[in-house]
Amino acid sequence: MRRNMNLDQSTVMGIDLGTQSIKVVIYHPEKKEILAMASQPFELNSKDDGSMEQQASWWIQGFHKCLETISPEIKKTVIAIGVSGQQHGFVPIDKDGSVLAPVKLWCDTSTVLECEEIMDAVGGEEACIKISGNSIAVGYTASKIRYLKKNNPDAYDKMTSILLPHDYLNFYLTGNLTMECGDASGTGLLNIKTREWSKRLITALDNDRDLSSCLPNLINADDLCGTIKHDLADSLGLSSNVIISAGGGDNMMAAIGTGNVETGKLTASLGTSGTLFAYNDSPAIDPDGALAAFCSSNGGWLPLLCTMNCTVATKQIRHLLDVDLEKVESLASNIPPGADGVITVPFFNGERTPALPNAKASIFGLDSHNTTNAHLIRSAMEAAIFSLKAGIEAFERCNMNFNEVTLTGGGSKSALWRQICADVLNLPVRILKSDENAAFGAALQAHWAHGKFQGNQSKLKDICKNHLFEDKNKDCSPNTENVKKYKKVYQEYQSFVKLIAQHYQ
Repeated sequence: MRRNMNLDQSTVMGIDLGTQSIKVVIYHPEKKEILAMASQPFELNSKDDGSMEQQASWWIQGFHKCLETISPEIKKTVIAIGVSGQQHGFVPIDKDGSVLAPVKLWCDTSTVLECEEIMDAVGGEEACIKISGNSIAVGYTASKIRYLKKNNPDAYDKMTSILLPHDYLNFYLTGNLTMECGDASGTGLLNIKTREWSKRLITALDNDRDLSSCLPNLINADDLCGTIKHDLADSLGLSSNVIISAGGGDNMMAAIGTGNVETGKLTASLGTSGTLFAYNDSPAIDPDGALAAFCSSNGGWLPLLCTMNCTVATKQIRHLLDVDLEKVESLASNIPPGADGVITVPFFNGERTPALPNAKASIFGLDSHNTTNAHLIRSAMEAAIFSLKAGIEAFERCNMNFNEVTLTGGGSKSALWRQICADVLNLPVRILKSDENAAFGAALQAHWAHGKFQGNQSKLKDICKNHLFEDKNKDCSPNTENVKKYKKVYQEYQSFVKLIAQHYQ
């Protein structure tokens, strides 16, 4: 935590409710300085059927613990809060605001059948894409709602509201039930072309009960969710007039936090999952369905590719090999591009893109010379970026092209991973000085919304330009020889993906 004793100006708070932790930043827009940062880790409950769940109460406890570590003087300067949240999680609540079941998360793959049932009810995947712009991908919220109906009918009957993780934290802060269109895109129930709930898909989800009344009011990205509850403000040490912005999904907030709020920009997030996304002024719908056709959290659209296995791939391998995190980069740096023929297909959690929720991870090309810790780690790092490269091809199908990529997420802190990304994607890599981009993006959105609340109509792209700074020392460019090598290795990787697809479909 950083302190600044001259706190005469107002600050904004950004909260990132992630899968592995909750993070809080307090930012001073006038001084362009982060005054405080805090985080708390989460557990993740997994089951053999692919379920991945958390308790919503853990999020609230983590948030309180974060604020307990920040000085009272700094907390009292906060005038606005923005919340970023992991997408797709399903938080069912009753009329009293109580959570009715464990929260099924974005990485939950136990609802494959429910996805198929919803799409079949509207005529299949192609019909679903025509209706809303998206298929019902594994992990989307809609299938989790249907799963609750089948497996916990008592909770389903008591359910009066359907919230996403960031909406739930907004509700906790304000008592208001709202949802913003960027995060709502990931439910599978929003028509992203019109920014309205799809009646046809709501009916397909449950033909016996009209769930329209359970879906929150949709608000614009620069609208307010509300003002913090007075009693909660007192307990947290915050001012009672703090406003809460619309917030959004973690990818939408990371887009703001990396300045991806106008056309021509590309962001890659190297976190537990891997994502590749870009702002567009109009809906960008991939006919092959590889891109999620989401709305952005600044009034446009944010087509996005999501893979289920990014940094989790190297985590699994280093745990298997009992290699400390600090040694990963030094080991892998000694191995050439392509890992001497070792190719990992890192589907440890199944996979969303391509849609192989039941797939397992595989390693190909091992021999007596390359079966080493260093080769296996290098191959896992490369595989995470190979999975993202398919997104470049999907963006090209939507007539979107780029001349650089901004990296965010934990993997972006690795110099080796940055270079692998530049070489595999064949794009210059750009790094920003602020590394908690989702939390920082939420803080900037709060700053933007508070300005509108005060009658200041600043454009978000201007706010981003004024508050985001590039770390030139971490930028890197593609290596021509490595680009050639990776082009061949990527083709081999894709051939193994096709082989796995035949086995696990």
